[in-house]
Amino acid sequence: MSRYPDPNQVFPNEYGTTCFLKNVITAPNITVGDYTYYDDAQAPTDFEKNNVLFNWPEFGAQLVIGKFCSIASGVQFLMGPANHRISSVSTYPFHVFGGAWAQQTPPHLDQLPRKGDIVVGNDVWLGRDSLILPGVTIGDGAIVAARSVVTRDVAPYTVVGGDPARFLKQRFDNELIQLLEEVRWWDLPPEELAELLPVLCDPDLEAARQSLTALLARRAST
Repeated sequence: MSRYPDPNQVFPNEYGTTCFLKNVITAPNITVGDYTYYDDAQAPTDFEKNNVLFNWPEFGAQLVIGKFCSIASGVQFLMGPANHRISSVSTYPFHVFGGAWAQQTPPHLDQLPRKGDIVVGNDVWLGRDSLILPGVTIGDGAIVAARSVVTRDVAPYTVVGGDPARFLKQRFDNELIQLLEEVRWWDLPPEELAELLPVLCDPDLEAARQSLTALLARRAST
């Protein structure tokens, strides 16, 4: 048995409810980083089918999720094709029903507003039953409270919640946030990450600040 969890395993522990998502994704427009997991007591491996809604890759929108993200049960991502045409008198999708309606209207996907990709950073915690809308970017280290509806970008290392989700607080001061963004611990090789875990799990933020500063200094000297 390896000393370190294997990011290429579907089920990384004995519970059977936690799935490393990158190993069960098949859609070409969904990218998930190492160690990002989805937790669901019913069907964690069905994430792509149940939690990524209206995903038609030909539309062109991407879902990009970073490393070490914690995705709770019921979290959903609403992809761009969920939209309707809103620039005309009617929002009704006549084209999809075929016949003369299809002959008289442009292709359905061509009529939809383009809100962009959904991008989730690294070490993000998405709370139970939260909903992420098209075009949203969630920064590294952010937390989305349970049952939130995220309609706009979330800054790194902030906490948001509500419907629509609003800023609740910044997790750390600006200096510590900058240190974390420079260290990028999620990109460390397994053996270096294991050595840093006591720092990452230490509630003494001042001690963590000092350790991260020292790590960056060692990098600069090599």
